[in-house]
Amino acid sequence: MNCARCANYAAAPGGELCRQCEAAELHPADLPLPAHTALPIQSPHGPAWLRSPVALGRAVAILLGAVAVADLVAVWADLMLLDVMDRMAGGEWVAAMEDSDRADGLIALAGILQTLTYVGTAVVFVVWFHRVRVNAEVFEPFGHRKKRGWAIGSWFVPVVNLWFPRRIALDCWDASGPWRKPRSHALVNTWWTLWLLSLFAGELGDRMYIRAEEVEEYRLAAQRMLFADSLEIVSAVFAALFVLALTRMQDEKARSGPGVPDPVGV
Repeated sequence: MNCARCANYAAAPGGELCRQCEAAELHPADLPLPAHTALPIQSPHGPAWLRSPVALGRAVAILLGAVAVADLVAVWADLMLLDVMDRMAGGEWVAAMEDSDRADGLIALAGILQTLTYVGTAVVFVVWFHRVRVNAEVFEPFGHRKKRGWAIGSWFVPVVNLWFPRRIALDCWDASGPWRKPRSHALVNTWWTLWLLSLFAGELGDRMYIRAEEVEEYRLAAQRMLFADSLEIVSAVFAALFVLALTRMQDEKARSGPGVPDPVGV
């Protein structure tokens, strides 16, 4: 006879529940309910339901691809501006001036595309991030150093947003890995490092471009923006890899059912 609760495992001899559901019922403070049930688990942060992150994860990955495309347009604009400034520095003022307006226009267009794709991606990413954070409580109720509200709020609080999201991501990563088999943090750390570097590099490049007045100042600004936009492409790629990896980990863990619990004492 199958378990009366989850219907996925054989009931223990003389009972109606499988060993996993018996363990969750007798020791609710020690083990979450099996991930394949529709019932919530109680964690220190409140009730938590397991909800599929697959659709959101794919949407984030697609939007990150759009961010990378916008960054490619920005790289093209940066190269055009750099070429114009190099020609002006070489004395080709007349020919270069004809292309300077086009370079400025392309940079403005790239800025609009980057802003639109970045904002759209950020909204969907934060929704996905909160979902995987709650899901992680189903797998591991007690392995989280920050409350689930920080999965959203940490991105908007100055200074805190430099390390809280990474800490939450690591907790989710550890909770979502294979049962009793921790995975390396290399992908999470690489994504976070690249994101911070691209953030600071982009801010520096934009400020230099706004303040530039001389040819050499524009050349330096174009070089900084080229570096920042190229770095943001790499950052977007690793962000997509992180999102897809964590999404896949949670999906596979939910489908695999609960880990083997300790024997239930009578």
